[in-house]
Parts: sequence; structure tokens; C-alpha cells
Amino acid sequence: MKLKEILLGIEGIKAKGNLDIEIKGIEKNSKEVKEGYIFVAIKGFTVDGHEYIENAIENGATVIIVQEGYDVKKINITEDVTILMVKDTREALAICSANFYGNPSEKFKLIGVTGTKGKTTTTFMIKEILEKSGKKVGLIGTIATYINGKKIKDSDRTTPESLELQQIFKRMADEGVEVVVMEVSSQSLKLHRVDKCNFDIVLFTNFSEDHISEKEHPDMKDYFNSKLKLFEMSKTGIVNVDDLYGAKIPNLFPESNIVTYAIDNFANVLAKDITITNSYVDFKVKITDKNERVKTEIPGRFSVYNSLAAICVAQKFGINAETIKEALQTVRVPGRSELVDNKKELTIMIDYAHSPESLQNILQATKSYTRGRVISVFGCGGDRDSGKRPIMGEISGRIADYTIITSDNPRTEDPKVIVEQIENGIKKTKGKYEVVVDRVEAIKHAIKMANKKDIIILAGKGHEPYQEINGEKYPFDERIIVRDIIEKIKK
Repeated sequence: MKLKEILLGIEGIKAKGNLDIEIKGIEKNSKEVKEGYIFVAIKGFTVDGHEYIENAIENGATVIIVQEGYDVKKINITEDVTILMVKDTREALAICSANFYGNPSEKFKLIGVTGTKGKTTTTFMIKEILEKSGKKVGLIGTIATYINGKKIKDSDRTTPESLELQQIFKRMADEGVEVVVMEVSSQSLKLHRVDKCNFDIVLFTNFSEDHISEKEHPDMKDYFNSKLKLFEMSKTGIVNVDDLYGAKIPNLFPESNIVTYAIDNFANVLAKDITITNSYVDFKVKITDKNERVKTEIPGRFSVYNSLAAICVAQKFGINAETIKEALQTVRVPGRSELVDNKKELTIMIDYAHSPESLQNILQATKSYTRGRVISVFGCGGDRDSGKRPIMGEISGRIADYTIITSDNPRTEDPKVIVEQIENGIKKTKGKYEVVVDRVEAIKHAIKMANKKDIIILAGKGHEPYQEINGEKYPFDERIIVRDIIEKIKK
């Protein structure tokens, strides 16, 4: 493809060199650059791509895209290399990638789901309903990427970088996918990862404090405004109006066609007569013109909200009530209220709860139906919002019958410091607790103290099969760890 075709849509380009050359690929990692490639230099939080321009040229880059203000005189560039200066190289990468791969998101229906919590479960529910209705479906999100029912790869972030995203879209289009449902993180919106994506439906689940840090969002206003960008990308929206922030969205986008859902407030799609048990929830909801009883085997009130969101999407596609009900009853989501089968027949639930509100939700939900004790095992991730640590400690101390404070992806921080900050919160309560920094030992201790009436909540890691320490990801799948511990105990 010609360079000038790839650059369509990028405004204010300052160019030096030939724009009529043929391009064979695009890269932002200089090591992956090949002959005839564009290298897009991106200044990240820890690495500045501009420092690797000469490496990219050595590897065959014929076009270099740099950020406005960069001094190109600092580097040795030959006359046959085209230099382009743009206002934002992240935005340029997204536009170039979409153009290069033929704008694949225009070749299927694209559903974007944003919100602090519930994105993953909601996307899995939508995927299940669409597949049950006979559609070919792609899913991109926190857990993995799926194409037509097959897991293609595990995910290392909620929303891929724009270049990878467009490559995935191209593959999905080539494999005949009719609908793609994807999680859209606030970071992806802020950092232009989903620019040039053609969203047909956008969905907002809820909003609460999370992702506030130097590397993410400076404050809640920036966090919310980043999520709102998704509603600027589609005229068709679905919103949870029980959420205080979600309730603002229809008024912020009066020209859009927005369908609302709720449990407590007036909405287009409303859940009534809700039953919650330790193994399922069911409720009444009007689908088309008839009240239907819907059941999903993911316990908790939040499952009602996620189901309502999926029902709203299903109705946009004209899917019948029986298909919706069957899909919601059979859907399973890795690491979301996931019960681990084990030889001791203990109730052990793995959940991704890693924010104050999500921890509170899972503990309150299980507390309401558990005959014995709720044993909470959790930590907080390093290099992320430290303000939530004592809050989560206080929540667990207040709700759980017993808390084991432990480690969870300390990243570059000292796990002991993180644990102490959590402990400062739990000390404000009368809750029984202890500190076991090693997460395997913490899980082992919980298993040894539990009986069949109790429930152990392993909160924070969910689907993640790793523990991140000092930039390295070490294998850490809690399902495997639980079974190994129990196997050794039984011996």
C-alpha cells in the first residue's frame, strides 16, 4: 500500500521525503521492523521509542513517524528515509494501522463495552447469546481473544494497542466474523488505541474509583471523561442508569439513541422480582412485549446488571427470548465468581475483585447466603492507586468473618509495604485477620482453617495465570494452586 494512502485522516503532518513509496508493514517496536516498514516512535511511560529510531532504520524502516517537537537533527538519517512529524504519534499509529489493514471494523458489527466493573462478564454474556443465535462472534477483552468459539490468545491488557487491535480485526474479518464484542478500557480511549474503530453499539456498565495513578488517570474526572469518549464514537448506546455517572450519559448525548437498564430506577429494560442464591440469580424482565423469567448461574446482584446489559444488546439484534434465556443460564466466565471444584469439597471462589467496590460487592453477596464463615484472601497490586489499599482493608475487616492479607502483583513495590497499608485500614475494624505475605501460603492457610459451611474468596487475580514481580510474570494460576495444596493436604 502507498504511504500517502496509509496517512489518510492524519491532520497537520510535516513531511520530509517521498510520500509515494510502497509500505510493507507498520511497527512501534524497532526490533520488529523489517525492510519497507513504517516505524512509529511512541513516548511511553518507561520507554521512549524516539531513542530507537536509528535501530529501526538499521532494520529496514523507510518511513519514521515522530512526535511534534522532537529534534530530528539529533539522529543520523539518510536521504532515502521519509520523516513525518505529527501532533500525536499514538493517534497516528491508530489511523495508519486501520488504513493499512483495510479498516476491518467496517466489515462486521462492533460492540464496545466500558465501565469500571462488569465489562468481562457482560462481554461473555453477549458473546454467548449471539453464538446461541447462530452468529459468528469475535471477543476481545481482559481474559483472552476468541474467534468463532476458539481461544486465539490470552490477553496481557484489557484493550490491545491499536496496531495489534487492527491486526486482530483483520483476522476476524477474514474468518467471517459477523459481530465483535470488545472491552474498551479508559486507558485505551485516552491513549487512542481504539481510534478509527467503527462502533455500532457502545455500552456503559458502571463507574467507581479505580485506575487513579500517575501512569493511568490523575483523578476521577479524567477517568470518567476518558470513558465518555466511547459515546462520541457511536450514536447507539446502552447505559446502566442505576449508576450515578451512567445516569448522566443520556443527557450528555441527547442526539444519540440510548437504551437504559436498571433495577431500582426507571429504565427501558427493568429487572423485577429478583432471587439471589449461592449458585444462581433469577429475575423477571420484559423481553419484546412479554415478561420472562431469566436465570444465570453466576451468583450476585451484579449478575442481574450484567444480564440486563446483554439483554439490551440482544434486543438490538432481534434475538428471541428463549435463545437469550438459554445463553444466560449456560454462560461461564473464567475468574468471575468462579467456583473451584476440589477433593475437600470446600466452597472456594476465585474472583477478579481488585477495587474497593468490587471487593465489597463480592463479600456482601457471599455473606448473604453463606451458612458458615466468609474467609477473605486478598492483596492490592503495586504501582497502582495506593489510596484504595486501607479502604479495601477496612471493607474486608467489616464484612468478612476472617481476612488473610497477602500479596497481589506487587510489580516494582515492596509487598510488605502494600500489606501494611491494607492493614492500616483493617485495624479500624473489629475484624479478625492475619498477614501472610506469600500468596501460596495465604491460600494454604485459608484452606486448612475452612470447613464445608465456609466460603473462601480468593480476590484480586481472577483469570490471571501469573504473579507480576519487578517486571517479570511468574506462573500463578490459583485453580492449579488450590488443587495442588489440597492434594498435598490429603496425602
